[in-house]
Amino acid sequence: MKILFRTFALTSSLTALIGCNASTANEPAPETPSDQVSASLYQIQNQNYSPNVAVGGTVSAKKEVLLTAQIPGRVTYLAGKEGQAFKAGQLLFTLDDSALQANLQAARAQEKAAISNIRNAGAQLTREIESPSISSNAPGGMALPSMMDRMFTNPMQGFMGMREQGAERHADLVARQTSVDQAWATLGQVQSQIKEIQSRLRDSQGIAPFDGVIVKNFVEVGDTVQPGQKIQQFADTSRLKVDADMPLRLRGSMHPGEVLEVKLDAIAMAVPATVSRIHPIADKIRHTIRVELDLPPNPLISAGMYAKVIIPDATSRGGMPVISIPASAVVMRGGLPLVFVADQNGRANVRMVRTGETTPNGNVIILSGLNTGEYIVKSPRPGMQSGDPIH
Repeated sequence: MKILFRTFALTSSLTALIGCNASTANEPAPETPSDQVSASLYQIQNQNYSPNVAVGGTVSAKKEVLLTAQIPGRVTYLAGKEGQAFKAGQLLFTLDDSALQANLQAARAQEKAAISNIRNAGAQLTREIESPSISSNAPGGMALPSMMDRMFTNPMQGFMGMREQGAERHADLVARQTSVDQAWATLGQVQSQIKEIQSRLRDSQGIAPFDGVIVKNFVEVGDTVQPGQKIQQFADTSRLKVDADMPLRLRGSMHPGEVLEVKLDAIAMAVPATVSRIHPIADKIRHTIRVELDLPPNPLISAGMYAKVIIPDATSRGGMPVISIPASAVVMRGGLPLVFVADQNGRANVRMVRTGETTPNGNVIILSGLNTGEYIVKSPRPGMQSGDPIH
């Protein structure tokens, strides 16, 4: 009862301030043509409303890479400064590769030597096949001793079973073939070393993986870097996205392909954004899940901006009846939101209300002060006062 009394007293005071008749007499003031108010009325009805939740996020490039050093060395070249654009395949930076070039030359020389060894081993194998070696039959000596060994000693050893000519022949062929195989193996090993050095030489250069701009240089020419050290950040700033961490309870409020409103306070702009990806795993500490939204092309939007993603709360869909009225029906006087309500006598009575958020269709949610079924003035004229007749 005390609350109702205070509300009635406040309403009465506001009525007096706005211009209603302060006289205690019950007789109404005479109407004049200027007092007649022509206004459209709006009937208040309950509407199901899903409240929105604003989730903070950050604008970032959709494609972004961090280029790091793969080998130790000194930075010898940087292609440009922050903001400079490059095409895919263009050189961004180089590291000192003089030591690698020296190793490559040494490996090339070893490759030539290995090829020569292959030719020599192949020639020795061919000779052994076509003209068997007699070195195994000649234990040593010169002139007469060697001739005596070939004419008498070796044949006698074969006759007595002390030597097997076929086995010796096979062993000689295997030895020659082994030399050929070893020469080829050496060549393969050297060529593998060359490929490794060439790979490291490629790692000494930074190549643009796609069209984009340099976001940040972490080093200067002359700096010495180690493997894993940051060198450049490169991004495609023509395609931007918003990364936001939303509460898990809102997971069912969106799906890939859905369009949501994103507010960018830095440029006082709201833009539509499409949900492109919802990460499958939630943060077990904060109990949030990462959402990515694609932004439309806009030169005013840049990476790093703070953004607010407006997400409908699916947990309250269909279960939250509210009163919403056109925003034009709410007038501000003395810093208070007021609404003109039509009474049974066709007059406008002022009433203070408590407003909530604005719905997507432009209506204002009324938290208190109005009842379902009442009629209000949709667009009060300037200077409208309580008690003015409505027709």
